[in-house]
Amino acid sequence: MNKSELINALSEETNFSKKDIAKVLASFTRIIERTLKTGNKVSLTGFGTYWLSHRPARVGINPATKERINLPAVNVPRFKPGKHLKEQLRST
Repeated sequence: MNKSELINALSEETNFSKKDIAKVLASFTRIIERTLKTGNKVSLTGFGTYWLSHRPARVGINPATKERINLPAVNVPRFKPGKHLKEQLRST
C-alpha cells in the first residue's frame, strides 16, 4: 500500500475528505520526525514504538571494487511492533 492508497482507504473508512486525510497524515509524519530528532520515542499502544538508534562509524567494503571505505556514524529510525499488531499478523 502506498501513500495515496492509504489516504483513499482512510477516507472511505472515516468519511473525511481525502484532502483532510492527507493533511492529517502529513502532520502525523512531521510530528514523528520531529519527536525522533529530539531523541524521544513515539509509542502507539498496541501498534508499536518508533525510536532513533545510533549506528557508530565503521569500515565497509565497496562491493563493486572491494575497496575499503569509511562509513560515518548515522542515526537510524527503528520500529518495534506492539503486542496487538503481532497477534493480528500471526493469525493471518
